[in-house]
Amino acid sequence: QVSFVESGGGLVQPGGSLRLSCVASDITLKNYAMSWYRQAPGKERELVATISSLSKSSHYADSAKGRFTISRDNDKNTVYLQMSKLQPEDTGVYYCNAPVGSTTRAFYPWGQGTQVTVST
Repeated sequence: QVSFVESGGGLVQPGGSLRLSCVASDITLKNYAMSWYRQAPGKERELVATISSLSKSSHYADSAKGRFTISRDNDKNTVYLQMSKLQPEDTGVYYCNAPVGSTTRAFYPWGQGTQVTVST
């Protein structure tokens, strides 16, 4: 069964940085675009960033542009999200998955996610 294991979250002060990782299993990652999603407390899951299967293009939510960078290593079946200039509104659980178009839906079951908390 396809699964994703996210890691790299934590508590960080405003203005800080984090690098999230997502390791995929039972899937040939190079065949899929991949996305990072975020679910803030009390809110619906939102799409943060998407990268094409061979890293030729990437897209970001307006809130992430200029601060986040999505990348991937298909040989390692891993997707990354480098986040900088973090703000309290970036707080939430971050998930990766293969996106259904540009929606918040995804092809596979969600992993456990990794918690990011931006606070003083």
